[in-house]
Amino acid sequence: MNRKGIILAGGLGTRLLPITKVISKQLLPVYDKPMIYYPLATLMTAGIKEILIITNPQDKELFKKLLGNGRQWGIKICFEEQKKPRGIAEALIIAEKFLDKHPSALILGDNIFYSKLTSDLLSMDNYKNSHATIFSYEVKDPKRYGVVEIDAKNIILSIEEKPKIPKSLLAVTGLYLYDSQAPDLCKKLKPSKRGELEITDLNNIYLEKGELSNVYLDKSFLWLDSGTFDSLIQASNFVCESQKKHNNIIACPEEISYKKGWIDIKMIKSLIKENDNSLGEYLSKVLLN
Repeated sequence: MNRKGIILAGGLGTRLLPITKVISKQLLPVYDKPMIYYPLATLMTAGIKEILIITNPQDKELFKKLLGNGRQWGIKICFEEQKKPRGIAEALIIAEKFLDKHPSALILGDNIFYSKLTSDLLSMDNYKNSHATIFSYEVKDPKRYGVVEIDAKNIILSIEEKPKIPKSLLAVTGLYLYDSQAPDLCKKLKPSKRGELEITDLNNIYLEKGELSNVYLDKSFLWLDSGTFDSLIQASNFVCESQKKHNNIIACPEEISYKKGWIDIKMIKSLIKENDNSLGEYLSKVLLN
């Protein structure tokens, strides 16, 4: 079965108040495009064409207006609501009907992944036999994240959620791959002291069963949890500088879908016509290459 994608774009965005008082943080701009384009592009680059976006009830229509049903990019986008922020793991319960026993790729709506190797590393063909996979990245402040401890052979020893004394500098990033068991396993989880269904608890179930793998993202990757003021401006500056330096557009759904053959020349020309700006100019160059 093909893997389906889930983008969790709910939450209250409290770390970005007051700018998130009236709009979801995933709709905020990261340089020249909405934040949600980045996790969307990650899933598309990985070859995933069916994607569920989970939002706050009050923001759902805005996401629909922005993204539509995905037809313009040759993909299928659906929407569900997370009425209250009850944890990342709840996303898999909300998505159960959408997944319909398919394996999943769950990504957080404020996570940005970028590398020239993204297409190869995140290709779903690499994980057909995986029960559960996490992606780790070395950070300076691991106390803010779930932390994974590994041995010299990349075997996972432990995972802890926001530990006071981290056992490593490896943060568990906001991208998770699961088999079809995940929704049922999440239903068995008990809320943490924060009142949330913790994704770390789900990962530990897979770990105890010997079914959890870790992929270490080295410094050739950029990973940002763009849910803070500093990381938001850092992400915008990076995208701006990189695009100008390399004369490309990062996380461009139109380009990804065209190069994958999901949309034809007629559709890309229509998108060029709709975007009478720098995006349209860029897509015209894509069409010529």
